[in-house]
Amino acid sequence: QVQLVESGGGLVQPGGSLRLSCAASGRIVSIYAMGWYRQAPGKMSELVAGIDSGVDTNYADSVKGRFTISRDNAKNTMYLHMTSLKPEDTAVYSCNVGSTQRDYWGQGTQVTVSS
Repeated sequence: QVQLVESGGGLVQPGGSLRLSCAASGRIVSIYAMGWYRQAPGKMSELVAGIDSGVDTNYADSVKGRFTISRDNAKNTMYLHMTSLKPEDTAVYSCNVGSTQRDYWGQGTQVTVSS
């Protein structure tokens, strides 16, 4: 059973940067999309950034120009590089991989932006 493991979360000051990683424990076949979601306390989960099976990406309006999603197929790893972080970016961030067989989810990593 392939698992997704996130890392890289933590406490950062406003204006700072973090890079989240999402590593798959094995190869996932027939991927059609991958993405990062976040959920803040009392709010609905939202898609922050997505990347399809090729190189096309999409971002929530609130993070455009600040966040970058990327993937390293050789390492079975996806990244979310976050810059110019704001307090409203505080949330639990989870990675998702969608394949034709099933969806995979990571356990989530906390990102807290605070001075």
